[in-house]
Amino acid sequence: MNTGGLDVVELRRRTLLGQLQTAEVNLRAGLHQHGMDAVVRAHLDRALAHIREAYIAVNEQTKIRTVQEMAEQLARIEQMQADLRAQQTLADQSSPSIHV
Repeated sequence: MNTGGLDVVELRRRTLLGQLQTAEVNLRAGLHQHGMDAVVRAHLDRALAHIREAYIAVNEQTKIRTVQEMAEQLARIEQMQADLRAQQTLADQSSPSIHV
């Protein structure tokens, strides 16, 4: 490939990185809207994770997790967070409270 061809590839790569950054900014802005449904928020969180992973893949040009691997890891993290919240709720309910 000639130098001109490499320049075009690099320009396309940088354009894509810019588009991914724009997508991340817009998704983050959506996350901060009040009154958002929990399911919508979960989808936006997942979309952000995918955008970040794509950015890493394009920017570092390295092997990354597959979409399936990432989804499975995110699901495990979400389950651990839910378990911790449930444990915290149980601990709060079982701890004695002092009323004056």
